Amino acid sequence: MSIDIRALEAADRDEWLLLWEAYLDFYKATLPAETGLQTWERILDLDGDINGFKAVDEHGTMLGMVTYLYHATTWSDSPRCYLHDLYTVAEARGKGVGRTLIQAVYEAAEEEGADQVYWLTQEFNYPGRALYDKVADKTDFIKYAKKL
Repeated sequence: MSIDIRALEAADRDEWLLLWEAYLDFYKATLPAETGLQTWERILDLDGDINGFKAVDEHGTMLGMVTYLYHATTWSDSPRCYLHDLYTVAEARGKGVGRTLIQAVYEAAEEEGADQVYWLTQEFNYPGRALYDKVADKTDFIKYAKKL
């Protein structure tokens, strides 16, 4: 399978939204449709805070997507990169698509001068975690959150 990584662009909207909805379904999450549309607009905004890549096959069909952002941290004078969303279509899993998208974020973060790329996943995401264990180090941090 040939995998090409490209920046997301306006023409990708409908295909990206399908992957976005599948991503939400995977994580058993429900968000208003306008959240996906707002996220899409933020990805396309060159001065915005969210960046994104797509993985496409030799026919230009989107196989996966990733979003990421940079933020300051008190532990370094370099920015930190948070890999926010990563999703591949079921047919592409285990074929290097996720790994290639993560590598694209690593390269972008390095160019940006980031000191680290990190992300979260849910406990039940065993296939994803099998990949993550190969491309990054699991930390001892536990996430706490309070909805406001």
